[in-house]
Amino acid sequence: MAHTYARQPSSKSSRVPVDEGWAQPPSAHGQSHRGGPFPSEVVSRQHPQQQQHGGDRLGGNREIIGGGMGAPVGSGRLVEMLDAVRQEFEGISHDNSSLKSQREEFEAKAAAQIVELSQIKNAVQELEAVHQKTRQQYEDEIRTLRAEIQALRSQPPPPPPPTQGRSELGLSLPPGSQGGHPNNNGGPMPGVLSTGPGGYQGGELYDRDRERDRGDDRRKPKDERREPHALQTRSPPSQQQEIVPRAGSPEFPGSLSPRSLPANLRKEGPDWFAMYNPHIPKKTLDVDLVHQFNHESVVCCVRFSKDGKYLATGCNRTAQIFDMQTGAMVCQLSDDKAVMDGDLYIRSVCFSPDGKFLATGAEDRQIRIWDIAKKRIRNLFEGHEQEIYSLDFSSSGHLIVSGSGDKTARIWDMETGNSTVLAITDPAPTPGGDGDTAMMVPPESGAVTDAGVTSVAISPDGRLVAAGSLDTVVRLWDVQTGTLLERLRGHRDSVYSVAFTPDGRGLVSGSLDKTLKYWELNTNALRALVDGQVKPGASSEKYAKCMFDFVGHKDYVLSVAISHNGQWVVSGSKDRGVQFWDKNGTAQLMLQGHKNSVISIDLSPTGGYLATGSGDWQARVSTGLVLFTHFSCLSGSQVLPVQCTCLFSCLIPNP
Repeated sequence: MAHTYARQPSSKSSRVPVDEGWAQPPSAHGQSHRGGPFPSEVVSRQHPQQQQHGGDRLGGNREIIGGGMGAPVGSGRLVEMLDAVRQEFEGISHDNSSLKSQREEFEAKAAAQIVELSQIKNAVQELEAVHQKTRQQYEDEIRTLRAEIQALRSQPPPPPPPTQGRSELGLSLPPGSQGGHPNNNGGPMPGVLSTGPGGYQGGELYDRDRERDRGDDRRKPKDERREPHALQTRSPPSQQQEIVPRAGSPEFPGSLSPRSLPANLRKEGPDWFAMYNPHIPKKTLDVDLVHQFNHESVVCCVRFSKDGKYLATGCNRTAQIFDMQTGAMVCQLSDDKAVMDGDLYIRSVCFSPDGKFLATGAEDRQIRIWDIAKKRIRNLFEGHEQEIYSLDFSSSGHLIVSGSGDKTARIWDMETGNSTVLAITDPAPTPGGDGDTAMMVPPESGAVTDAGVTSVAISPDGRLVAAGSLDTVVRLWDVQTGTLLERLRGHRDSVYSVAFTPDGRGLVSGSLDKTLKYWELNTNALRALVDGQVKPGASSEKYAKCMFDFVGHKDYVLSVAISHNGQWVVSGSKDRGVQFWDKNGTAQLMLQGHKNSVISIDLSPTGGYLATGSGDWQARVSTGLVLFTHFSCLSGSQVLPVQCTCLFSCLIPNP
């Protein structure tokens, strides 16, 4: 039941009215005070009985109307309710303040993000403007280059430039200068590298690049290094001879370029091309790329195992072994104990005949014999005083010969580690004179020819060691006694590579004079000399004779190799090309794909594969690339695999 209370108007008949506030209960003196819990003039309009029942429902609280009649009942309950209301109000007010603070914080963050987005938008607009400007510049440059290429296409091939001096190789520079020096298995010869790793140079740009490579070689690869001060020489003019190519063999490629040949005389891949000699009536070779191995520095040397299943490469601090069937790298060898300051190029690698060991020669003058299966060093041979440029095992595997810039070759016994020193002590040549004796300074003067050994090879029968050197001479030594048997003179510049024919009756040498020479060895006279039947110098018979020259390279010849059947010779050059020659010295094919000098080259002993290493860090293997590649040659319908460390593989027909 609802209760209604109303304030009654004051009248004279009622009790004395109090303030329009709250009446206080009577004090001890019967007086009331302001601020009591109930209004003093509130009366009920309900029936007295209803009031009584209502009062019972409220807990028995009854109101007494009239001034000073007593205090209201249950005032504590109302106080508690009012306190609860007040506390709830205060809580709501506090929550409202917190929400207001959060809202202000969120609004501040939103404003900051809006500012940041605006800054990002401005930055993106600026980048778009720069991009558009750069793109326009590139498009302008591309148009200019296309115009230059079009102009070059309409011009005839440029004439061959004058011969370069040896200073281009850095061989006459002091220690610390830029330069380089190759050997038969390659050396990190940045001094002979025309450019660093770069784009493919072929087709219509062949002539243009060939002309540019003979300039000042301003663009050098990152790995350019000093040339040992001992390797600084040039043959005197009196020793130079006229180079005459084999009769009936026109120089190839000469001024030819791929675009000047018909389709049947050229072949092109994604980044390589081959040109066939148009003077040869029938093509006997075909080429194709099989493997390409990228390296982290110049590929200085490449060498196949005796069974042809594996290929070893050497670069800065590491030697790698690749499986020729799968192309996978199966082993990497690195000496953690080697000096870590600066570079440490591995200039030569060579497998033992049984394939269990790999010999490496490096710039720290040490020869390391690695146990391939255990990946650890088995022997360490020391004795050379300068960098080691070339290594070769004997066919028995008991001996290994090394060539160094200290003007010596050494024959090492694999079991004992003892060595026989083959020293070059020739007096220094003097300008003028037309004979060997007239050109020599007396030995008592102390002047010795500067003849660092760049390449060594052991004959197939293990009796002879051949060594090419910077003084333009190829020397033959007796392995058993270490006696110098013969000096082969004829090159006009340093000899960088030598290789015996499989039958041991011939020798091929490659030189910085841009030619190769084939030397016919008088094996009977040499055998009699080695066997002690004839004393050195007792016979006037010549032990070797230059039969003909291989002419065709446009720059330094850095490496040579001979096929297992003796029918083919291949050579790598600073002109970035690989030339294939028949046994008569006629050029059959020129292959180009490396983007830098072809430093090292090797043919598989089992046939089928050609490997090349280059200053482009690929062992296409490309210098790095140096490049590894394989060539396949066609013999009728039979395909014989040929492997290369270049970028190609060449098929060599059966004899």
